[in-house]
Amino acid sequence: MKPLRRAAVVATTAALTAGTLAVLNPTAAQAHGAPMAPGSRTYLCWQDGLTPQGNIVPQNPACAAAVAISGANSLYNWFSVLRSDAAGRTVGYIPDGQLCSGGNPSFAGYDLARTDWPVTHLTAGAMFNFKYSNWAHHPGTFYFYVTKDGWDPTRPLRWSDLEEEPFLVVTDPPQRGGPGTNDGHYYFSGRLPANKSGRHIIYSRWVRSDSPENFFGCSDVVFDGGNGEVTGIGGGSTPPTTPPSTPPYTPPTTPPSTPPSTPPSTPPSTPPASGNCVATMTVTNSWNGGFQAEVTVSNRGSSPINGWTASWTWPGGQTINSLWNATYTQSGNTVTARNAPYNGTIPANGSVTFGLVGSGESATPSVSCSAA
Repeated sequence: MKPLRRAAVVATTAALTAGTLAVLNPTAAQAHGAPMAPGSRTYLCWQDGLTPQGNIVPQNPACAAAVAISGANSLYNWFSVLRSDAAGRTVGYIPDGQLCSGGNPSFAGYDLARTDWPVTHLTAGAMFNFKYSNWAHHPGTFYFYVTKDGWDPTRPLRWSDLEEEPFLVVTDPPQRGGPGTNDGHYYFSGRLPANKSGRHIIYSRWVRSDSPENFFGCSDVVFDGGNGEVTGIGGGSTPPTTPPSTPPYTPPTTPPSTPPSTPPSTPPSTPPASGNCVATMTVTNSWNGGFQAEVTVSNRGSSPINGWTASWTWPGGQTINSLWNATYTQSGNTVTARNAPYNGTIPANGSVTFGLVGSGESATPSVSCSAA
């Protein structure tokens, strides 16, 4: 398969050659998250499992099977199907059968080959209003593919199951809402692939242009003349519209939908070095009572780092509501973050990033870093 061989060219020409793109608002934007329309497996399973009490109890059998493998945290973090070191790579990087998880073991349950996932009903060849979560802001390009005719949904998805070229490519689309909200999204209109019928997967990749971090998503669809209706969640066809206000297990909270657009004035922290491992925290957005930050862990040495730990102490009682691309513990004001299973190796002179949403006044404490 050759889906990326002309990514740089496709990104600027796909609106004319692979699909029709109509930007609905001139406001520039960046992206980070997961498909919301047509919804990805993690997004629709999150909707399927929401309860008035705030916990996740999947009703859809496929969603329940995925949670049995990956845990409910995979739905509280439905926007985080990512690889921090993908750098636009696909075939040969993400194994066949692991496309829906992006090869991220935290989302392995969403690779299950089943015919009972929640599904979005579409019309082949029609214009469709796509939505993609903007949980955090970064510039980049979205690529959308569809499975070939004759694709077998009872087999794990392979790269060879996808059409070779994306049917739609979009760079830095406009946005509404966010960051750090469950309803904030990027939006754009594109033409769906023509001459398709029956069950398919629309596969998406979001490739950041400012980082090697990439996002992946499988959206189960059926081309049956529909206009975006969703079935298979919550015991019916209509998804819940209001997320719980107090979910357990410290899931992401929802800050105001209109945080300040001006960058925070707090400069990045100056980290203490520990050997060749250096870490820096930067606040990327803030609002009344909360903030979003990104931590960059760098290898300044000439040999790879295999496993890393970053730690810091909040200066004013801040707490973490959600954190992606790493695992963490917080004891008092001290936070210890460790690499995820897929980003522990940092090549010589390379770096990885992880992000967080916190409560309290934004801050950039010094971050210490140590290699395993």
